[in-house]
Amino acid sequence: MRSSDIAFANELQGDASDAPHLSILYRGRLSSCNYDCAYCPFAKRRDTRATLQRDAADLARFVEWAAAQTARTLSVLFTPWGEGLVRKHYRDAIVALSRLPHLRRVAIQTNLCMGTRWLDDADATTLAFWCTYHPSQTPRSAFLSRCRELKRRGIRHSVGMVALREHFEEIAALRAELPADTPMWLNAYDQRDAAYYNERDIAWLRGIDPHFDDNLNPPPSLGAPCATGDSVVSVDGDGHVRRCHFVAAPLGNLYDGSFESRLRARPCPNAICDCFIGYVHREDLSVSRDYAGGRLERIPAMRTTR
Repeated sequence: MRSSDIAFANELQGDASDAPHLSILYRGRLSSCNYDCAYCPFAKRRDTRATLQRDAADLARFVEWAAAQTARTLSVLFTPWGEGLVRKHYRDAIVALSRLPHLRRVAIQTNLCMGTRWLDDADATTLAFWCTYHPSQTPRSAFLSRCRELKRRGIRHSVGMVALREHFEEIAALRAELPADTPMWLNAYDQRDAAYYNERDIAWLRGIDPHFDDNLNPPPSLGAPCATGDSVVSVDGDGHVRRCHFVAAPLGNLYDGSFESRLRARPCPNAICDCFIGYVHREDLSVSRDYAGGRLERIPAMRTTR
């Protein structure tokens, strides 16, 4: 069994040690992107030099904090508003975090526009990528070439798209060209009206991503049990800790430790949660179990083969 497979199996079974585990969703100041997708508010946005410098300093502080957390295991998912991998400080942070002995997983949401040579110094057994293909921005052949390189390196990754009707042919083509064991997810188009998808569309999309309904029609969240605020937290560039990206109430600060005493299980305060990084932590939904061991990188525990 490969070392990456061993790491995955250990995560499914839970850490063998008695050390507590904390998953962190990190979103810093970065909001710039090199793509200009028509549906995205961050398309071709540019951060100032000062913002990028501050973001790099914030991220270095976070990596230093994570390195010192030897009494517990950590997992980290970077969820930047923009594209992180075009910035050297994100690539350096991912490499550094991957080599920490107490880190289970470091993952990032990315358009995978960068090559992979920078990963030579990383520990592939702890890395994971949540990759989004944007047909209007890059050739499918180029995107698939980078996916093949991740697979060659033994790096866990999922691949997905926004399910725009005009991209249905690309969705089918991408699924056909990806390896059968590479999971493919689909996000429902946010700006749709009630008639955007018909029943035939939904059935077809469900065939590509068996969990599409969780994103299309998430059940009410108010009062639902959720791991966020307990074993999962959201952290911004200043170190402010919240239970997740979608609940504004602060729990404290990462760097002074004030959040620690407020970690506990609590119900969701929102009427609905329609983002995967939120509802995947709902303990009353099957999606939480289906993605056990792969919630951060959006990889189901039980892979569907074709």
